[in-house]
Amino acid sequence: MQRLEIQNLAIIDSLELELGTGLNVFTGETGAGKSIIVDAIWLLTGARGDAELVRHGQDSLLVTGFWENTTLSRRVQANGRSTARVNAEVVTNRELSSIAADLVTVHWQHAAQALLEPQFHREFLDAGLDGTGKDSLEKYRVVYRAFSEASARLEALREGERERARRADLLIYQLREIDDAKLEANQEQPLRTERERLLNAERIAQDMGIAVDSLEDAEVNAVSLLADAARALSNVARFDSDAAQLGTDLREAVSSIQAIASEARDILERTNLEPGALDGVESRLALLEKLKAKYGATLLEVLEYANELRAELGDLDRAASDASDLEQQLEPLRNQMESLASKLSKVRRDTAKRVTPQLEGIVQSLGMPKARLEFGFERCPPNINGAETLEIKFGANPGEPLGSLAKIASGGELSRVMLALSSVLGSGTPSVIFDEVDAGIGGAAAISVGEQLERLSIGHQVLVVTHLAQIAARATQHFKVSKLEVKGRTKVVVEKLNGENRVFELARMLSGSDSRAAVEHARELLNAR
Repeated sequence: MQRLEIQNLAIIDSLELELGTGLNVFTGETGAGKSIIVDAIWLLTGARGDAELVRHGQDSLLVTGFWENTTLSRRVQANGRSTARVNAEVVTNRELSSIAADLVTVHWQHAAQALLEPQFHREFLDAGLDGTGKDSLEKYRVVYRAFSEASARLEALREGERERARRADLLIYQLREIDDAKLEANQEQPLRTERERLLNAERIAQDMGIAVDSLEDAEVNAVSLLADAARALSNVARFDSDAAQLGTDLREAVSSIQAIASEARDILERTNLEPGALDGVESRLALLEKLKAKYGATLLEVLEYANELRAELGDLDRAASDASDLEQQLEPLRNQMESLASKLSKVRRDTAKRVTPQLEGIVQSLGMPKARLEFGFERCPPNINGAETLEIKFGANPGEPLGSLAKIASGGELSRVMLALSSVLGSGTPSVIFDEVDAGIGGAAAISVGEQLERLSIGHQVLVVTHLAQIAARATQHFKVSKLEVKGRTKVVVEKLNGENRVFELARMLSGSDSRAAVEHARELLNAR
Protein backbone atom coordinates (compact mmCIF):
# COMPACT_ATOMS: atom_id res chain seq x y z
CA MET A 1 0.00 0.00 0.00
CA GLN A 2 1.55 3.27 -1.10
CA ARG A 3 -0.90 5.67 0.51
CA LEU A 4 -3.82 5.58 2.94
CA GLU A 5 -6.38 8.39 3.14
CA ILE A 6 -8.91 8.59 5.97
CA GLN A 7 -11.73 11.11 6.43
CA ASN A 8 -14.19 11.36 9.33
CA LEU A 9 -13.44 7.99 10.88
CA ALA A 10 -14.05 8.02 14.65
CA ILE A 11 -11.79 10.78 16.04
CA ILE A 12 -9.85 11.14 12.76
CA ASP A 13 -11.11 14.10 10.75
CA SER A 14 -8.63 13.96 7.87
CA LEU A 15 -5.45 11.94 7.52
CA GLU A 16 -3.10 11.07 4.67
CA LEU A 17 -0.30 8.55 5.17
CA GLU A 18 2.51 7.93 2.71
CA LEU A 19 3.59 4.38 3.49
CA GLY A 20 6.78 2.69 2.43
CA THR A 21 8.05 -0.80 1.82
CA GLY A 22 9.48 -2.81 4.67
CA LEU A 23 8.36 -2.42 8.28
CA ASN A 24 5.99 0.48 9.04
CA VAL A 25 5.41 0.94 12.78
CA PHE A 26 2.74 3.00 14.56
CA THR A 27 3.30 4.00 18.17
CA GLY A 28 1.71 6.42 20.60
CA GLU A 29 0.00 6.73 23.94
CA THR A 30 -2.82 4.37 24.79
CA GLY A 31 -6.04 5.75 23.32
CA ALA A 32 -4.25 7.96 20.81
CA GLY A 33 -6.04 6.28 17.90
CA LYS A 34 -3.44 3.86 16.57
CA SER A 35 -5.90 1.01 16.14
CA ILE A 36 -8.29 3.28 14.23
CA ILE A 37 -5.78 3.15 11.38
CA VAL A 38 -6.09 -0.64 11.38
CA ASP A 39 -9.89 -0.25 11.52
CA ALA A 40 -9.67 1.88 8.38
CA ILE A 41 -7.72 -0.80 6.51
CA TRP A 42 -10.13 -3.40 7.88
CA LEU A 43 -12.99 -1.51 6.20
CA LEU A 44 -11.14 -1.82 2.88
CA THR A 45 -11.28 -5.60 3.22
CA GLY A 46 -15.10 -5.53 3.17
CA ALA A 47 -15.62 -5.67 6.93
CA ARG A 48 -18.94 -4.47 8.28
CA GLY A 49 -19.20 -0.68 8.22
CA ASP A 50 -20.83 0.40 11.47
CA ALA A 51 -22.49 3.81 11.39
CA GLU A 52 -20.98 4.52 14.80
CA LEU A 53 -17.57 4.74 13.10
CA VAL A 54 -18.63 7.98 11.37
CA ARG A 55 -17.15 11.02 13.12
CA HIS A 56 -19.78 12.85 15.18
CA GLY A 57 -21.51 15.57 13.20
CA GLN A 58 -20.45 14.23 9.78
CA ASP A 59 -22.58 12.61 7.09
CA SER A 60 -20.13 9.86 6.16
CA LEU A 61 -16.61 8.51 6.47
CA LEU A 62 -14.31 7.68 3.58
CA VAL A 63 -11.26 5.39 3.51
CA THR A 64 -9.09 4.99 0.40
CA GLY A 65 -6.07 2.74 -0.03
CA PHE A 66 -3.68 3.04 -2.97
CA TRP A 67 -1.64 0.09 -4.22
CA GLU A 68 0.51 0.08 -7.33
CA ASN A 69 -2.27 -0.82 -9.78
CA THR A 70 -5.32 -0.87 -7.57
CA THR A 71 -7.29 1.65 -5.55
CA LEU A 72 -9.80 0.49 -2.94
CA SER A 73 -12.25 2.81 -1.22
CA ARG A 74 -15.11 2.50 1.21
CA ARG A 75 -17.65 5.14 2.19
CA VAL A 76 -19.92 4.54 5.19
CA GLN A 77 -22.81 6.92 5.74
CA ALA A 78 -24.21 7.97 9.09
CA ASN A 79 -27.39 6.02 8.31
CA GLY A 80 -25.34 2.81 8.06
CA ARG A 81 -25.37 2.43 4.28
CA SER A 82 -22.00 1.95 2.60
CA THR A 83 -20.48 2.06 -0.88
CA ALA A 84 -17.39 0.17 -2.02
CA ARG A 85 -15.29 1.05 -5.06
CA VAL A 86 -12.39 -0.57 -6.87
CA ASN A 87 -10.50 1.76 -9.19
CA ALA A 88 -13.41 4.22 -8.85
CA GLU A 89 -16.01 1.67 -10.01
CA VAL A 90 -18.79 0.70 -7.61
CA VAL A 91 -18.62 -2.93 -6.46
CA THR A 92 -20.32 -5.07 -3.84
CA ASN A 93 -18.71 -5.60 -0.46
CA ARG A 94 -18.15 -9.22 -1.44
CA GLU A 95 -16.28 -8.15 -4.57
CA LEU A 96 -14.26 -5.65 -2.54
CA SER A 97 -13.38 -8.37 -0.03
CA SER A 98 -12.32 -10.75 -2.80
CA ILE A 99 -9.99 -8.20 -4.39
CA ALA A 100 -8.61 -6.99 -1.04
CA ALA A 101 -7.81 -10.59 -0.09
CA ASP A 102 -5.07 -10.56 -2.73
CA LEU A 103 -3.63 -7.27 -1.47
CA VAL A 104 -3.70 -7.18 2.31
CA THR A 105 -3.93 -9.47 5.33
CA VAL A 106 -5.10 -7.92 8.60
CA HIS A 107 -4.27 -9.56 11.92
CA TRP A 108 -6.52 -7.57 14.19
CA GLN A 109 -6.03 -6.78 17.85
CA HIS A 110 -6.35 -9.91 19.98
CA ALA A 111 -6.12 -12.04 16.81
CA ALA A 112 -4.19 -14.59 18.85
CA GLN A 113 -7.46 -15.31 20.65
CA ALA A 114 -8.59 -17.05 17.47
CA LEU A 115 -6.13 -19.79 18.37
CA LEU A 116 -8.38 -20.63 21.32
CA GLU A 117 -10.90 -21.96 18.80
CA PRO A 118 -9.52 -25.10 17.10
CA GLN A 119 -11.75 -24.60 14.06
CA PHE A 120 -9.49 -21.69 13.09
CA HIS A 121 -6.41 -23.91 13.08
CA ARG A 122 -7.53 -25.51 9.83
CA GLU A 123 -7.88 -22.06 8.26
CA PHE A 124 -4.25 -21.25 9.10
CA LEU A 125 -3.01 -24.50 7.54
CA ASP A 126 -5.20 -24.09 4.45
CA ALA A 127 -3.77 -20.60 3.97
CA GLY A 128 -0.39 -22.28 3.51
CA LEU A 129 -1.52 -24.75 0.84
CA ASP A 130 0.27 -24.42 -2.47
CA GLY A 131 -1.57 -24.03 -5.77
CA THR A 132 -2.19 -27.75 -6.10
CA GLY A 133 -3.46 -27.92 -2.53
CA LYS A 134 -5.82 -24.99 -2.96
CA ASP A 135 -7.08 -26.59 -6.17
CA SER A 136 -7.74 -29.84 -4.27
CA LEU A 137 -9.69 -27.93 -1.63
CA GLU A 138 -11.78 -26.11 -4.22
CA LYS A 139 -12.52 -29.31 -6.17
CA TYR A 140 -13.59 -31.03 -2.96
CA ARG A 141 -15.87 -28.13 -2.05
CA VAL A 142 -17.51 -28.13 -5.48
CA VAL A 143 -18.36 -31.83 -5.18
CA TYR A 144 -19.35 -31.50 -1.51
CA ARG A 145 -21.80 -28.71 -2.38
CA ALA A 146 -23.26 -30.80 -5.20
CA PHE A 147 -23.61 -33.77 -2.85
CA SER A 148 -25.12 -31.66 -0.07
CA GLU A 149 -27.59 -29.98 -2.39
CA ALA A 150 -28.64 -33.31 -3.90
CA SER A 151 -28.96 -34.83 -0.41
CA ALA A 152 -31.03 -31.89 0.79
CA ARG A 153 -33.32 -32.10 -2.24
CA LEU A 154 -33.74 -35.84 -1.79
CA GLU A 155 -34.50 -35.42 1.89
CA ALA A 156 -37.05 -32.74 1.10
CA LEU A 157 -38.63 -34.99 -1.53
CA ARG A 158 -38.77 -37.90 0.88
CA GLU A 159 -40.23 -35.78 3.66
CA GLY A 160 -42.92 -34.54 1.28
CA GLU A 161 -43.69 -37.91 -0.26
CA ARG A 162 -46.74 -38.63 1.92
CA GLU A 163 -48.08 -35.12 1.45
CA ARG A 164 -47.55 -35.39 -2.30
CA ALA A 165 -49.50 -38.67 -2.36
CA ARG A 166 -52.41 -37.05 -0.51
CA ARG A 167 -52.26 -34.09 -2.85
CA ALA A 168 -52.18 -36.33 -5.92
CA ASP A 169 -55.28 -38.20 -4.73
CA LEU A 170 -57.16 -34.92 -4.36
CA LEU A 171 -56.03 -33.66 -7.76
CA ILE A 172 -56.98 -36.90 -9.48
CA TYR A 173 -60.45 -36.80 -7.87
CA GLN A 174 -61.03 -33.20 -8.93
CA LEU A 175 -59.74 -33.76 -12.44
CA ARG A 176 -61.90 -36.86 -12.88
CA GLU A 177 -64.96 -34.92 -11.70
CA ILE A 178 -64.32 -32.23 -14.31
CA ASP A 179 -63.35 -34.59 -17.13
CA ASP A 180 -66.35 -36.86 -16.56
CA ALA A 181 -68.62 -33.86 -17.10
CA LYS A 182 -67.27 -33.50 -20.66
CA LEU A 183 -67.47 -29.74 -20.46
CA GLU A 184 -67.50 -27.28 -23.30
CA ALA A 185 -66.87 -23.63 -22.59
CA ASN A 186 -70.03 -22.37 -24.42
CA GLN A 187 -72.56 -25.09 -23.63
CA GLU A 188 -74.31 -23.36 -20.75
CA GLN A 189 -76.40 -20.79 -22.67
CA PRO A 190 -77.90 -23.34 -25.11
CA LEU A 191 -78.95 -25.45 -22.11
CA ARG A 192 -80.63 -22.46 -20.47
CA THR A 193 -82.45 -21.75 -23.73
CA GLU A 194 -83.55 -25.40 -23.94
CA ARG A 195 -84.77 -25.28 -20.35
CA GLU A 196 -86.94 -22.26 -21.15
CA ARG A 197 -88.41 -24.12 -24.12
CA LEU A 198 -89.17 -27.20 -22.06
CA LEU A 199 -90.68 -25.16 -19.21
CA ASN A 200 -93.15 -23.77 -21.78
CA ALA A 201 -93.75 -27.07 -23.62
CA GLU A 202 -97.55 -27.12 -22.98
CA ARG A 203 -98.05 -23.68 -24.43
CA ILE A 204 -95.69 -24.48 -27.32
CA ALA A 205 -97.67 -27.67 -28.11
CA GLN A 206 -100.96 -25.82 -28.00
CA ASP A 207 -99.83 -22.99 -30.25
CA MET A 208 -97.97 -25.28 -32.63
CA GLY A 209 -101.12 -27.44 -32.93
CA ILE A 210 -103.09 -24.39 -33.96
CA ALA A 211 -100.39 -23.44 -36.43
CA VAL A 212 -100.33 -26.94 -38.01
CA ASP A 213 -104.09 -27.06 -38.23
CA SER A 214 -104.28 -23.63 -39.79
CA LEU A 215 -101.59 -24.37 -42.28
CA GLU A 216 -102.43 -27.90 -43.34
CA ASP A 217 -104.57 -30.21 -41.11
CA ALA A 218 -107.87 -28.36 -40.66
CA GLU A 219 -110.74 -29.01 -43.01
CA VAL A 220 -110.27 -25.52 -44.27
CA ASN A 221 -106.54 -24.70 -44.19
CA ALA A 222 -104.04 -22.38 -45.83
CA VAL A 223 -102.47 -24.99 -48.05
CA SER A 224 -105.78 -26.21 -49.53
CA LEU A 225 -107.07 -22.69 -50.03
CA LEU A 226 -103.91 -21.57 -51.74
CA ALA A 227 -103.89 -24.73 -53.87
CA ASP A 228 -107.42 -23.93 -55.06
CA ALA A 229 -106.32 -20.41 -55.90
CA ALA A 230 -103.32 -21.72 -57.82
CA ARG A 231 -105.53 -24.03 -59.90
CA ALA A 232 -107.83 -21.16 -60.68
CA LEU A 233 -104.95 -19.04 -61.86
CA SER A 234 -103.72 -21.89 -64.03
CA ASN A 235 -107.10 -21.99 -65.73
CA VAL A 236 -106.94 -18.25 -66.44
CA ALA A 237 -103.36 -18.55 -67.71
CA ARG A 238 -104.65 -19.89 -71.00
CA PHE A 239 -106.21 -16.52 -71.63
CA ASP A 240 -103.90 -14.13 -69.78
CA SER A 241 -100.11 -14.48 -69.58
CA ASP A 242 -99.94 -12.39 -66.40
CA ALA A 243 -102.11 -14.92 -64.61
CA ALA A 244 -99.67 -17.64 -65.57
CA GLN A 245 -96.88 -15.93 -63.66
CA LEU A 246 -99.15 -15.41 -60.67
CA GLY A 247 -99.99 -19.07 -60.73
CA THR A 248 -96.32 -20.00 -60.71
CA ASP A 249 -95.60 -17.66 -57.76
CA LEU A 250 -98.55 -19.02 -55.83
CA ARG A 251 -97.48 -22.63 -56.31
CA GLU A 252 -94.05 -21.71 -54.92
CA ALA A 253 -95.76 -20.08 -51.94
CA VAL A 254 -97.76 -23.26 -51.38
CA SER A 255 -94.53 -25.28 -51.34
CA SER A 256 -92.99 -22.88 -48.77
CA ILE A 257 -96.05 -23.04 -46.53
CA GLN A 258 -96.05 -26.83 -46.76
CA ALA A 259 -92.40 -26.80 -45.63
CA ILE A 260 -93.29 -24.49 -42.74
CA ALA A 261 -96.15 -26.74 -41.81
CA SER A 262 -93.83 -29.78 -41.85
CA GLU A 263 -91.33 -28.09 -39.53
CA ALA A 264 -94.11 -26.91 -37.25
CA ARG A 265 -95.40 -30.50 -37.11
CA ASP A 266 -91.87 -31.68 -36.13
CA ILE A 267 -91.78 -29.16 -33.28
CA LEU A 268 -95.21 -30.27 -32.13
CA GLU A 269 -94.26 -33.97 -32.21
CA ARG A 270 -90.92 -33.30 -30.44
CA THR A 271 -92.65 -31.37 -27.71
CA ASN A 272 -95.15 -34.16 -27.16
CA LEU A 273 -92.42 -36.86 -27.14
CA GLU A 274 -90.05 -35.24 -24.45
CA PRO A 275 -91.74 -35.64 -21.05
CA GLY A 276 -88.36 -36.35 -19.28
CA ALA A 277 -86.20 -33.93 -21.24
CA LEU A 278 -86.65 -31.11 -18.72
CA ASP A 279 -85.27 -33.26 -15.91
CA GLY A 280 -82.21 -34.03 -18.01
CA VAL A 281 -81.54 -30.39 -18.80
CA GLU A 282 -82.10 -29.35 -15.17
CA SER A 283 -79.68 -32.05 -13.98
CA ARG A 284 -77.03 -30.95 -16.46
CA LEU A 285 -77.34 -27.30 -15.45
CA ALA A 286 -77.16 -28.27 -11.77
CA LEU A 287 -73.93 -30.19 -12.46
CA LEU A 288 -72.45 -27.18 -14.22
CA GLU A 289 -73.38 -24.90 -11.30
CA LYS A 290 -71.79 -27.35 -8.86
CA LEU A 291 -68.53 -27.43 -10.84
CA LYS A 292 -68.49 -23.63 -11.08
CA ALA A 293 -69.06 -23.31 -7.36
CA LYS A 294 -66.05 -25.55 -6.69
CA TYR A 295 -63.58 -24.74 -9.45
CA GLY A 296 -64.33 -21.42 -11.20
CA ALA A 297 -66.81 -18.64 -11.82
CA THR A 298 -67.33 -19.74 -15.45
CA LEU A 299 -67.03 -22.97 -17.38
CA LEU A 300 -63.94 -21.54 -19.09
CA GLU A 301 -62.32 -21.04 -15.65
CA VAL A 302 -63.28 -24.59 -14.68
CA LEU A 303 -61.56 -25.91 -17.81
CA GLU A 304 -58.49 -23.76 -17.09
CA TYR A 305 -58.43 -25.13 -13.55
CA ALA A 306 -58.48 -28.65 -14.99
CA ASN A 307 -55.37 -27.76 -17.02
CA GLU A 308 -53.72 -26.50 -13.83
CA LEU A 309 -54.54 -29.80 -12.14
CA ARG A 310 -52.89 -31.70 -14.98
CA ALA A 311 -49.80 -29.50 -14.73
CA GLU A 312 -49.53 -29.99 -10.98
CA LEU A 313 -49.98 -33.73 -11.32
CA GLY A 314 -47.16 -33.64 -13.85
CA ASP A 315 -44.98 -31.79 -11.31
CA LEU A 316 -45.79 -34.41 -8.67
CA ASP A 317 -44.88 -37.17 -11.07
CA ARG A 318 -41.62 -35.40 -11.89
CA ALA A 319 -40.88 -35.03 -8.17
CA ALA A 320 -41.13 -38.78 -7.78
CA SER A 321 -38.92 -39.20 -10.82
CA ASP A 322 -36.48 -36.63 -9.42
CA ALA A 323 -36.22 -38.58 -6.17
CA SER A 324 -35.33 -41.69 -8.12
CA ASP A 325 -32.76 -39.77 -10.19
CA LEU A 326 -31.24 -38.17 -7.08
CA GLU A 327 -30.83 -41.55 -5.41
CA GLN A 328 -28.88 -42.71 -8.45
CA GLN A 329 -26.74 -39.52 -8.46
CA LEU A 330 -25.84 -39.60 -4.77
CA GLU A 331 -23.73 -42.73 -4.78
CA PRO A 332 -21.21 -41.60 -7.42
CA LEU A 333 -21.14 -38.12 -5.83
CA ARG A 334 -20.46 -39.68 -2.44
CA ASN A 335 -17.65 -41.79 -3.88
CA GLN A 336 -16.15 -38.77 -5.63
CA MET A 337 -16.43 -36.66 -2.48
CA GLU A 338 -14.73 -39.30 -0.34
CA SER A 339 -11.95 -39.69 -2.90
CA LEU A 340 -11.35 -35.93 -3.03
CA ALA A 341 -11.49 -35.73 0.78
CA SER A 342 -8.72 -38.35 0.98
CA LYS A 343 -6.60 -36.40 -1.51
CA LEU A 344 -7.22 -33.18 0.41
CA SER A 345 -6.25 -34.86 3.68
CA LYS A 346 -2.98 -36.05 2.15
CA VAL A 347 -2.24 -32.56 0.83
CA ARG A 348 -2.88 -31.08 4.25
CA ARG A 349 -0.74 -33.63 6.03
CA ASP A 350 2.09 -33.07 3.56
CA THR A 351 1.75 -29.30 4.07
CA ALA A 352 1.78 -29.76 7.84
CA LYS A 353 5.01 -31.79 7.62
CA ARG A 354 6.55 -29.11 5.44
CA VAL A 355 5.64 -26.08 7.57
CA THR A 356 5.92 -27.53 11.07
CA PRO A 357 9.74 -27.21 11.23
CA GLN A 358 9.48 -23.61 10.03
CA LEU A 359 6.86 -22.81 12.64
CA GLU A 360 8.85 -24.44 15.40
CA GLY A 361 11.97 -22.55 14.34
CA ILE A 362 10.21 -19.20 14.53
CA VAL A 363 8.48 -19.94 17.86
CA GLN A 364 11.77 -21.12 19.33
CA SER A 365 13.45 -17.94 18.16
CA LEU A 366 10.77 -15.91 19.95
CA GLY A 367 12.01 -16.83 23.41
CA MET A 368 10.76 -20.43 23.64
CA PRO A 369 13.82 -22.49 22.64
CA LYS A 370 12.25 -25.82 23.60
CA ALA A 371 8.81 -25.23 22.07
CA ARG A 372 7.33 -27.86 19.78
CA LEU A 373 4.34 -27.77 17.41
CA GLU A 374 2.43 -30.27 15.36
CA PHE A 375 -0.93 -30.52 13.61
CA GLY A 376 -3.22 -33.23 14.94
CA PHE A 377 -5.75 -34.71 12.50
CA GLU A 378 -8.98 -36.59 13.27
CA ARG A 379 -11.57 -38.05 10.94
CA CYS A 380 -15.06 -36.52 11.02
CA PRO A 381 -18.20 -36.63 8.88
CA PRO A 382 -17.70 -34.73 5.61
CA ASN A 383 -18.37 -30.99 5.71
CA ILE A 384 -17.53 -28.04 3.51
CA ASN A 385 -13.91 -28.12 4.72
CA GLY A 386 -13.23 -31.82 4.31
CA ALA A 387 -13.64 -35.03 6.26
CA GLU A 388 -11.30 -34.23 9.13
CA THR A 389 -10.72 -31.80 11.94
CA LEU A 390 -7.29 -30.57 12.89
CA GLU A 391 -5.86 -28.87 15.93
CA ILE A 392 -2.46 -27.41 16.65
CA LYS A 393 -0.71 -29.32 19.42
CA PHE A 394 1.78 -27.37 21.47
CA GLY A 395 4.39 -27.90 24.12
CA ALA A 396 6.67 -25.24 25.61
CA ASN A 397 8.59 -27.46 28.02
CA PRO A 398 10.88 -30.40 27.26
CA GLY A 399 9.81 -33.80 28.48
CA GLU A 400 6.10 -32.92 28.51
CA PRO A 401 3.64 -34.33 25.98
CA LEU A 402 2.14 -31.99 23.43
CA GLY A 403 -1.33 -30.77 24.30
CA SER A 404 -4.07 -28.58 22.90
CA LEU A 405 -2.67 -25.14 22.07
CA ALA A 406 -5.99 -23.61 23.08
CA LYS A 407 -5.81 -25.20 26.52
CA ILE A 408 -2.19 -24.99 27.62
CA ALA A 409 -0.65 -21.91 25.94
CA SER A 410 -0.43 -18.62 27.83
CA GLY A 411 -1.41 -15.30 26.27
CA GLY A 412 2.19 -14.48 25.39
CA GLU A 413 2.74 -17.92 23.91
CA LEU A 414 -0.40 -17.55 21.81
CA SER A 415 0.85 -14.22 20.45
CA ARG A 416 4.16 -15.72 19.43
CA VAL A 417 2.52 -18.75 17.81
CA MET A 418 0.19 -16.36 15.96
CA LEU A 419 3.17 -14.42 14.62
CA ALA A 420 4.81 -17.65 13.49
CA LEU A 421 1.62 -18.81 11.76
CA SER A 422 1.19 -15.41 10.12
CA SER A 423 4.79 -15.41 8.93
CA VAL A 424 4.71 -18.92 7.48
CA LEU A 425 1.08 -19.42 6.48
CA GLY A 426 -0.61 -16.06 6.39
CA SER A 427 1.64 -13.80 4.37
CA GLY A 428 0.46 -14.46 0.85
CA THR A 429 -0.44 -10.78 0.28
CA PRO A 430 1.94 -7.89 -0.41
CA SER A 431 0.71 -5.99 2.66
CA VAL A 432 0.39 -7.54 6.14
CA ILE A 433 -1.11 -5.67 9.10
CA PHE A 434 -0.54 -6.54 12.78
CA ASP A 435 -2.52 -4.77 15.46
CA GLU A 436 -0.70 -5.18 18.80
CA VAL A 437 0.73 -8.62 18.03
CA ASP A 438 3.05 -7.89 20.95
CA ALA A 439 0.28 -8.27 23.54
CA GLY A 440 1.48 -10.21 26.56
CA ILE A 441 5.18 -10.33 25.70
CA GLY A 442 8.27 -8.33 26.64
CA GLY A 443 12.00 -8.52 27.25
CA ALA A 444 13.98 -10.91 25.08
CA ALA A 445 10.79 -12.23 23.48
CA ALA A 446 9.94 -8.71 22.33
CA ILE A 447 13.35 -8.44 20.65
CA SER A 448 12.72 -11.74 18.89
CA VAL A 449 9.28 -10.60 17.75
CA GLY A 450 10.85 -7.46 16.31
CA GLU A 451 13.46 -9.52 14.50
CA GLN A 452 10.78 -11.79 13.07
CA LEU A 453 8.67 -8.86 11.88
CA GLU A 454 11.76 -7.35 10.29
CA ARG A 455 12.47 -10.63 8.47
CA LEU A 456 8.87 -10.79 7.32
CA SER A 457 9.14 -7.22 6.00
CA ILE A 458 11.94 -8.22 3.61
CA GLY A 459 9.37 -9.74 1.24
CA HIS A 460 6.28 -7.87 2.37
CA GLN A 461 5.09 -4.47 3.40
CA VAL A 462 4.36 -4.87 7.13
CA LEU A 463 2.31 -2.42 9.19
CA VAL A 464 2.46 -2.88 12.96
CA VAL A 465 0.71 -1.15 15.86
CA THR A 466 2.91 -1.71 18.90
CA HIS A 467 3.66 -0.56 22.45
CA LEU A 468 7.13 -2.11 22.48
CA ALA A 469 10.25 -0.09 21.74
CA GLN A 470 12.11 -3.31 20.84
CA ILE A 471 9.76 -3.69 17.86
CA ALA A 472 9.50 0.00 16.95
CA ALA A 473 13.29 0.30 16.81
CA ARG A 474 13.37 -2.04 13.81
CA ALA A 475 10.97 0.01 11.71
CA THR A 476 11.81 1.13 8.23
CA GLN A 477 9.32 3.94 8.82
CA HIS A 478 8.18 5.00 12.28
CA PHE A 479 4.90 6.91 12.74
CA LYS A 480 3.78 8.49 16.00
CA VAL A 481 0.03 8.79 16.56
CA SER A 482 -1.11 11.61 18.85
CA LYS A 483 -4.47 12.95 19.97
CA LEU A 484 -4.99 16.72 20.08
CA GLU A 485 -7.82 19.08 20.96
CA VAL A 486 -8.51 21.72 18.33
CA LYS A 487 -11.36 24.22 18.77
CA GLY A 488 -13.01 21.97 21.29
CA ARG A 489 -12.86 18.87 19.09
CA THR A 490 -10.50 15.91 19.36
CA LYS A 491 -8.47 15.03 16.30
CA VAL A 492 -5.71 12.54 15.50
CA VAL A 493 -2.33 13.60 14.17
CA VAL A 494 0.21 11.18 12.66
CA GLU A 495 3.83 12.27 12.50
CA LYS A 496 6.60 10.44 10.68
CA LEU A 497 9.57 10.29 13.05
CA ASN A 498 13.21 10.68 12.12
CA GLY A 499 16.39 11.44 14.01
CA GLU A 500 16.03 12.69 17.57
CA ASN A 501 12.25 12.69 17.44
CA ARG A 502 12.34 8.95 16.96
CA VAL A 503 14.87 8.52 19.78
CA PHE A 504 12.66 10.44 22.19
CA GLU A 505 9.59 8.38 21.21
CA LEU A 506 11.49 5.14 21.84
CA ALA A 507 12.65 6.53 25.17
CA ARG A 508 9.05 7.32 26.10
CA MET A 509 8.04 3.79 25.19
CA LEU A 510 10.85 2.36 27.31
CA SER A 511 10.34 4.36 30.49
CA GLY A 512 7.55 6.84 30.02
CA SER A 513 10.02 9.74 30.02
CA ASP A 514 12.90 11.24 28.05
CA SER A 515 15.38 10.76 30.85
CA ARG A 516 19.04 10.48 29.99
CA ALA A 517 19.08 6.75 30.69
CA ALA A 518 15.97 6.14 28.59
CA VAL A 519 17.40 8.12 25.68
CA GLU A 520 20.66 6.18 25.81
CA HIS A 521 18.75 2.91 25.88
CA ALA A 522 16.73 4.07 22.86
CA ARG A 523 19.93 4.87 20.97
CA GLU A 524 21.28 1.42 21.81
CA LEU A 525 18.15 -0.21 20.34
CA LEU A 526 18.49 1.77 17.12
CA ASN A 527 22.19 1.08 16.80
CA ALA A 528 21.68 -2.65 17.50
CA ARG A 529 19.71 -3.13 14.29
